[in-house]
Amino acid sequence: MSTASVSALRDPLVVVAFSGWNDAGEAASQVLVHLQEAYDSEPLYELEPDDFYDFQATRPQVTRPTPDESEISWPSTELSVVHLPDRDLVLVSGPEPNLRWRAFCAELVSAFRSIDPTLIVILGAMLTDSPHSRPVPVSATSSDPKLAEQIGLPHPDYEGPTGITGVLGDACRRVGLPVVSLWASVPHYVSSPPNPKATLALLTKLEDILDLSFDPGELPELSQAWQRGVDELAAEEPEIGEYIAKLEEAQDEADLPEASGDVIAAEFMRYLRRQRPS
Repeated sequence: MSTASVSALRDPLVVVAFSGWNDAGEAASQVLVHLQEAYDSEPLYELEPDDFYDFQATRPQVTRPTPDESEISWPSTELSVVHLPDRDLVLVSGPEPNLRWRAFCAELVSAFRSIDPTLIVILGAMLTDSPHSRPVPVSATSSDPKLAEQIGLPHPDYEGPTGITGVLGDACRRVGLPVVSLWASVPHYVSSPPNPKATLALLTKLEDILDLSFDPGELPELSQAWQRGVDELAAEEPEIGEYIAKLEEAQDEADLPEASGDVIAAEFMRYLRRQRPS
């Protein structure tokens, strides 16, 4: 990692997302793609891919810039910097590694300690039985009791198989780096990417956690178009429509009455953030 590049970072924050098992509908990884496209960004660091990827499982890709040229892109984990008006975001992206997870996380943790971020946010997305027609549920947790209390987050209670996001979060916690995990719920019956509605939900929750306002670009319009498309597909298949109606009813019944007040408060805070001078 370039010491000069790291020393020039302004009050940095780190946002992490891996494609693959942790990324239903590519909702999480597309948050990072959106941020890189919406703001000035530049590469910072790349982990050596030969150490962490099985190229028979995660294969390199061939592209042809011109009919007479070809390029091979190797799977790798990249760190890049997005320059916001008042501070910098360090984005960590790439496919979930196939090999040597503990060494992989140790290398990233070493990089994070050099960056000395205010906060690390790890994004993920999972397939659930949430209906596409309702707001996308996004859970936020932190294993750090002090940080969880400070931000007002629950302690995670999940037990079971985990991906690289869980392993990296644990590695960060063990060395005292502040970590928050955000997970979006993607409807299992429309799991194919992209899912701009889930990406927008994660981006909005990221705003809340970081107390920042991001340019949503075309995500709101793409989200509406995506939902209309799923609505049309459901209308053509009565059985699917009935199944979705049952999911809607179950979610509506599960929502707490006080949730509406929380939503209003969150929307008001977002409004205030967007009134800040850029």
